[in-house]
Amino acid sequence: MPEFYIGLMSGTSLDGIDAALVDFSDKRIRLHAFAYSPFSEQLKAQLQQLSQAEALISLLDYGALDATLGELFANTVQTLLAKANVPATAIKAIGSHGQTVYHAPHAPHHFSLQIADPNIIAQRTGITTIADFRRRDIAAGGQGAPLVPAFHQAVFQQADESRCVVNIGGIANITVLPATASEAILGFDTGPGNTLMDYWIQRHTNSAYDVEGAWAATGTINYQWVKQLMQDNYFALPPPKSTGKEYFSYAWLHEKLTHLESTPADIQASLCWLTAATIVAALRDYAPATQQLLVCGGGVHNTYLMTLLGELLKRTTPACKISSTEHFGVHPDHVEAMAFAWLARQTLLHKPIAMQAVTGANAAVILGGIYL
Repeated sequence: MPEFYIGLMSGTSLDGIDAALVDFSDKRIRLHAFAYSPFSEQLKAQLQQLSQAEALISLLDYGALDATLGELFANTVQTLLAKANVPATAIKAIGSHGQTVYHAPHAPHHFSLQIADPNIIAQRTGITTIADFRRRDIAAGGQGAPLVPAFHQAVFQQADESRCVVNIGGIANITVLPATASEAILGFDTGPGNTLMDYWIQRHTNSAYDVEGAWAATGTINYQWVKQLMQDNYFALPPPKSTGKEYFSYAWLHEKLTHLESTPADIQASLCWLTAATIVAALRDYAPATQQLLVCGGGVHNTYLMTLLGELLKRTTPACKISSTEHFGVHPDHVEAMAFAWLARQTLLHKPIAMQAVTGANAAVILGGIYL
């Protein structure tokens, strides 16, 4: 008999909602169905504005966005259930990440804020909803991110092979999976993933993103400029560490562009190199024994970025192979939504998530609030 949970995820790329229907029966983790709901351009613009470091927004507008996203998340669940022909009564729970609008792990009062009202999701779907996963970790002294490494360990860790999983969304993060399960896993945000490239192409070509990295591939990488970008203090920080679009923002990029003489395509190519170079630098510094790099997230579809990653790996870790998570049983676009279905199950089973080495929490804690 199936043991169904639903995971809902909307990431820093602000493109839409991923919904995964996951079956945990027979001690396995299997995707049963998947649905995606894109955001309208108007909603995307509102979320981008709210995510800026100096954003000013009224409480009325903030509350409206929270409710709007709650309705959209609930509608996506209904779409998923209809697609799978599965009744709501068959679902144990929904795990909703929500939409991060501000992540501030280093502020005087640490916090991470996600919206998409879980009360609305639970009420509209009739399904127990678990949300607000990050703040309990922060209350335990952690940064609240990244959270997916625990799921990566459950799905991708393999005895006798040292692996790393890199998720390239708006922000890129890695999970270091030692060959022996007794060793603690490590995970952290390496820096910008797609966010700066997305912003740059939107500004210059009015495209939402650089399809397959085709525009970046026409440019010439300014290695000296990228070297200067990599002097940013974030890259030198040891883990645990996490970041977001609040830090690697439009303002951050514009400041670095002062007095730079390069074509827009050259800058796009250089930003692509920055993403690849900071990922590989993290592997070099914290996972030099990696034998297999598994890539997921939207960045896996950027052919140019994947080519750069492969070239850099050959220079630094020639024995390391690189491939999509699809070769290991999970489509790269489905990993994060499946992770929140898994996290919801852990919550209902009262299983603490040991994230001390990843987020810096001082104890393993049960994550998320439950909305019956």
